[in-house]
Amino acid sequence: MAKMSLEELRKLRNNVKSDLTRRDTDGKSIQIIVGMGTCGIAAGAKETLDAFIKLLDEKKLADNAIIRQTGCMGMCANEPTVEVIVPDMPKVIYGNVKADVVQSIVNDHIIGKKLLDNLILDRPSIDITK
Repeated sequence: MAKMSLEELRKLRNNVKSDLTRRDTDGKSIQIIVGMGTCGIAAGAKETLDAFIKLLDEKKLADNAIIRQTGCMGMCANEPTVEVIVPDMPKVIYGNVKADVVQSIVNDHIIGKKLLDNLILDRPSIDITK
C-alpha cells in the first residue's frame, strides 16, 4: 500500500467532510431528488446529479440544500426526472432534466422562486398550494 503525504491526507479529510456535510439533512430547507432508476441512469441522470452537486457548490447553496437519489418515479418517458422542494413553493417534478437544464432550475426555481412551466410533469393542485 502506498504511503500518503500529510497534504494528501488533509485533502482526503476535507473531501470526506464535504461529502458528509452534503448528506446531512439538519437545517436544510431545499431538497432536490433525482430519479436514479435504470431508466433515469440510461437517460443521463448521473450527469444531472453531478451537475446539481457542482452548481450548488458554486452558488454556495450546498449548506442549505440536500440532494437525494431515488428509484424510478414511474415517468420513464420523461427521464431524467427531478423533484424540487423549496420552502413557500409547491413541490414539483421536472422531466427531461439533462445536465444543461440544471442551471435553469437552480437559478430560476431555487434562487428566483419561479416555476419552469415548460418542464413540469407533476405538481399539486392549485387549491392544495393555497
